[in-house]
Amino acid sequence: MSEERVLILGAAGRDFHNFNVFFRDNPRYRVVAFTATQIPGIDDRQYPPELAGERYPEGIPIEPEADLERIIRERDVNQVVFSYSDVSHQAVMHLAARANAAGADFRLLGLERTMIDAKVPVVAVCAVRTGCGKSQTSRYVATMLKEAGKKVVVVRHPMPYGDLAKQAVQRFVTREDLEKHNCTIEEREEYETHIEMGTVVYAGVDYGRILDQAQAEADVVIWDGGNNDTPFYRPDLWITVADPLRPGHEMTYFPGETNLRRADVVVINKATVAKPEDVDLVQRNTAKVNPGATIVLGASKLTVDDESKVRGKRVLTVEDGPTVTHGGMPFGAAKKAAEQFGAAVVADPRVVAVGSIKATFQKYPHLGTALPAMGYSDQQVNELEQTINAVDCDTVLFATPIDLGSLLKIDKPAVRVRYELADMNAPTLGQKVKEFLAKIG
Repeated sequence: MSEERVLILGAAGRDFHNFNVFFRDNPRYRVVAFTATQIPGIDDRQYPPELAGERYPEGIPIEPEADLERIIRERDVNQVVFSYSDVSHQAVMHLAARANAAGADFRLLGLERTMIDAKVPVVAVCAVRTGCGKSQTSRYVATMLKEAGKKVVVVRHPMPYGDLAKQAVQRFVTREDLEKHNCTIEEREEYETHIEMGTVVYAGVDYGRILDQAQAEADVVIWDGGNNDTPFYRPDLWITVADPLRPGHEMTYFPGETNLRRADVVVINKATVAKPEDVDLVQRNTAKVNPGATIVLGASKLTVDDESKVRGKRVLTVEDGPTVTHGGMPFGAAKKAAEQFGAAVVADPRVVAVGSIKATFQKYPHLGTALPAMGYSDQQVNELEQTINAVDCDTVLFATPIDLGSLLKIDKPAVRVRYELADMNAPTLGQKVKEFLAKIG
């Protein structure tokens, strides 16, 4: 039986995991290339031989998704395997149409082929879209487990934007580890808050090896998902976060709908700032497709370091990058904080944006005055800094999970916006975590 020739469509995360656990040692398949999209600067690389295994001594090329048809034609591809997240169902099927028209099958790998079994209990925190509040939910769960005396290790969804071989297994305990691993702003946003809580964080590329190390020092592993991807590890408690500020998206985005259908608990976050009818719609959609799930309402509680620097001021709102770019949100926590704490005016950064920041506004016209905290490279960080310094404002509101102001050289006052998950009416997420603790002993 001849090998099936496979092209994996990815974004430097799920694609590598699918390869590692299903294709790498499978003699039925020959992966001829990966493609890359969503994240700037991750194409035109190579999946290195050290990770690709003995069947791929020269590694595997990573090319732009835009070249899909050419790759299928030139490399005799039989199967195109879609392997990234936070895209509409319609966008997935456009890619399927392109693959089919070029002569290849189109495939989605199921959960049972890609989830790894752990030796310790696993809590998975996933979402229906990026920017729903996974990180604050993961912190909430980690705090409760620690208070119950459990040793908690967080395994974060992959963000390998640098040297893939060096990033195969990464362990973060201190801020110095972030420097050692040359973390981008996007990586820092996901790791730093856990480190501040004293939680060990793992991430990388090879999640089989990562699990071996993580479970050796943990009573419980928390899978802290990325975008709206499904978990890499089989969960004992599956939590999915939904967003009523984007009602209906829980049914129209891949693989967020999968997370909704498989969850044990669905947290409808931001319920205090969304319209009641939108919260109700998400509740009804959830009950329809997953009647066995417990639905809980959550509030994303906002605080700022210094209200006096916001009230009555002209402010620039700097938002979490993925949430307001491919996440589709026209605003984030900074805009809400500006409203809550009485800012007079929200400044518009578009007219002074430079380089890749200007290009980001052009690519995502829904952004409006929200400045996304893009920082996938040193050059992009510099362009973000230049853009902020060029904006006419009194205060910069940073609503990223990290202290972004400490990483940039800016010439105006900055205020950090923080947000944490808070329970509302019963049933609560806290109750479900207590039930989980009772179950695992």
